Amino acid sequence: MKQIIFFCLLVLFAHISITTLAQSPAAAPKATAKPAPATPAPATAPTKPLVPALPQSPSSDTSSGQDIIKILRKAKSFNTLIRLLKTTQIINQINAQLVTTKNGGLTILAPDDGAFSQLKAGYFNSLGERQQKELIQFHVLPVYVSSSNFDSLSNPVLTLASDSPSGYQMNVTAYGNSVNISTGSVNATLTGIVYSDKTLAIYHVDKVLIPLDFSKPKALAPSPALAKAPKADKDGSSSDDDQASSTKATSGAISLLGLHGTMFVSLFVGLVATLTISS
Repeated sequence: MKQIIFFCLLVLFAHISITTLAQSPAAAPKATAKPAPATPAPATAPTKPLVPALPQSPSSDTSSGQDIIKILRKAKSFNTLIRLLKTTQIINQINAQLVTTKNGGLTILAPDDGAFSQLKAGYFNSLGERQQKELIQFHVLPVYVSSSNFDSLSNPVLTLASDSPSGYQMNVTAYGNSVNISTGSVNATLTGIVYSDKTLAIYHVDKVLIPLDFSKPKALAPSPALAKAPKADKDGSSSDDDQASSTKATSGAISLLGLHGTMFVSLFVGLVATLTISS
């Protein structure tokens, strides 16, 4: 009897255990710990360009490559500069430097037609051939300067016209969103980007940059040597004075002799006439 009761209890216990396990939710799989996300580096604010891009800037158009004449034509309003680059042949020097340069690059400060019209009529033609070339070279920096890098330049800034450390220089001042250029005789402002890549930058400048060297007074030519003063005699009179006095005296004597000779001839003729009548 005890065995039957024990067996029934065992069956009842087993039934309850199976029912409980069937009704309980499945155990959640053990969660795998995820690695903590790496702390991102603080974002660096993008460098703000000091010179704004012009609406007609072809800087994103690579069809022109580094053909400066094509770039200026696409940008428009640079016809005078294009003509002067060609007539002075400075465009050949610039193109040659772009081909040979590796890291330095070039920066062109391009005045538009309106800037050239501010010059006095005939100003460019009044310059000699050498100064015409130097004026165009003065608008080209022998280094590449990005639109956000003008504040890193050290003054005075050299140009292609700077054949010596002390000549044809300019000062560049960058603050806020403005880049100003001073040559000593002209103050100008960069108003926009015409073109920019990794080695060539062209910026629009609102005035023609005239070097201070052009307005410096030229050295005066040495005065011609004075004529050697005539040597004075002991009495203080010069030999030239003596010669002049002698010439004057001679002329007076000749005049006097001529007068006396005329009178003598007149008297002789009158005497002969009187004798003839008497006889």
